[in-house]
Amino acid sequence: MTITPGPQQCNAQETGGRRQIMRALTAIILAAFLSGCMLAARAPMDVLTYKNPDNETANECLIVFLRGMGGSHRSFEQEGLVADVWARGLPFDMVAPNAHVGYYGDRNLIERLKEDVIDPARARGYKKIWLVGISMGGLGALLYLMERPQDITGVYLIAPFLGSQSILAEIEEAGGVRQWNPGHYVAADNWQRMLWHWMKTTLADSPDKIVYLGYGTGDLYQRGPQLLAALLPPGRVYVIDGGHDHPTFKALWKIFLTNDAKLRN
Repeated sequence: MTITPGPQQCNAQETGGRRQIMRALTAIILAAFLSGCMLAARAPMDVLTYKNPDNETANECLIVFLRGMGGSHRSFEQEGLVADVWARGLPFDMVAPNAHVGYYGDRNLIERLKEDVIDPARARGYKKIWLVGISMGGLGALLYLMERPQDITGVYLIAPFLGSQSILAEIEEAGGVRQWNPGHYVAADNWQRMLWHWMKTTLADSPDKIVYLGYGTGDLYQRGPQLLAALLPPGRVYVIDGGHDHPTFKALWKIFLTNDAKLRN
């Protein structure tokens, strides 16, 4: 579903400034991914758990929220995403692991999510597990789906960070992901090519990979989501007027929950 944005105006100076910000933020995030020294990737992960106090029945469905680089894993409760699920009476419990950038830098995000979140959830009786990732967390959700698809029922990516501007420009110049040739690379040393190659060969048009995507037309990182959107069925893509900020994230979350059949089935 595409929601047509309202009129937008920007001059050349504003566009140039936004590009500079985008390059700077991308450099910061990539540097953080490549060095785990910013935050200690402790084991086990700290995990916040949310069970609806008004629902006494046992739920078999779980939402795992994956945080962005900024804020914290507490943001999902603070910004109302947890309450939105309860308000709709959805049969889901929720957890929010503190999957900060240190786990990406140490390259143990998948291991810690599986051992500290997913496997314990399965042991407690949860049969359906959805990953909901915002920004950096969207990248984490895709990486987990790529490595452990059997563990996950579905994924919702909200304004996901999907790589540097250089790799995205290369894909655009090739005419899109379907036409792009990733070339030869060592997967462990080039996560961007590895990820996009997987999305091209495995995620695209695959009915058993339930991936939803939402982003704002003014998002600094919209190039990646735009490329990914071309691989997904139109009904799984939500585009609204907005930026890379909490108001846009919350609006995209509400749109996703509006059609809750996807979660109940």
